[in-house]
Amino acid sequence: MSRNGARNGAVRVLLVDDHPVVRRGLRDVLSAEPGLEICGEAADPREAMKLLSEVDCDLAILDVSLKGPSGLELIRQLRSRYPRMAILVCTMHDEALFAERALRAGARGYVQKQENTDQVLTAVRRIVDGHFYLSSAMTDRLLGSAAGTGNGNGTERDPVFRLTGRELEVFELLGHARGTRQIAEHLHLSPKTVESHRENIKRKLDLANHNELMRSAVQWVLEHDGSP
Repeated sequence: MSRNGARNGAVRVLLVDDHPVVRRGLRDVLSAEPGLEICGEAADPREAMKLLSEVDCDLAILDVSLKGPSGLELIRQLRSRYPRMAILVCTMHDEALFAERALRAGARGYVQKQENTDQVLTAVRRIVDGHFYLSSAMTDRLLGSAAGTGNGNGTERDPVFRLTGRELEVFELLGHARGTRQIAEHLHLSPKTVESHRENIKRKLDLANHNELMRSAVQWVLEHDGSP
C-alpha cells in the first residue's frame, strides 16, 4: 500500500510549518521517539498536498498560520482527501481561540508551540492511539460550553464565530496589539489584504471604526486567553 512507507510499522509523520527552525525542532524530537518516522516536510498547503501525492502519511502536524490557504482550510482538505490521516495542530495561536475550529475542521488535537516537548509527544501519542488531545483547561471550557455552564460562552451565539479562519487570525493579532504591517508579515499577506480583512471584521461584528475594532479585539483576547 505504501509508496514510500516507513519500515517496521512506524507511524509516518508529515510536518507542515512555514518556519524551517520549527520543522527542524519537531523533526529532531519526533525522530528520536520509537515508532515515529518523518515522511516529509512542507512549508505551505500547496507543498503539503503535492508531497502527499507521492508519499503515504499517517499523521500530519501543522500550523494554523500558513502561506496561502490557512491551516484550517488545509485541515478540511486533508480530512476530505485523506480521511484516515490523523491531524494535530501545533501553533502559537491561543488554544481558546482556535482549538474548537480546528476540531470542527477535522483535527484530532491542538497543542501550542510554547508547550514543552513532553507535552507535544503526549499529544502525538494520544492521537496515534485514536484519541483526541486538548489541554485540560480547553477540555473543561468545551464541556462547560456544551453543558451551558462554566466558561463556555455559547460560541454559536458569539458574533466573532461568524469570522472566517483567516479573519479570526487577524482579529486575534489585533487583540495582541499587532499593527497592519506586522500582521501582514506574520500571515504572509499583503497589507492591503489585511486591511480588507479588517473591514470585513468590522462589518461582521457591527463595529463603527478602528477604535471600536481594537477595543473589541483586545477584550475578546482577554476573555478567551487572559494574557495579551
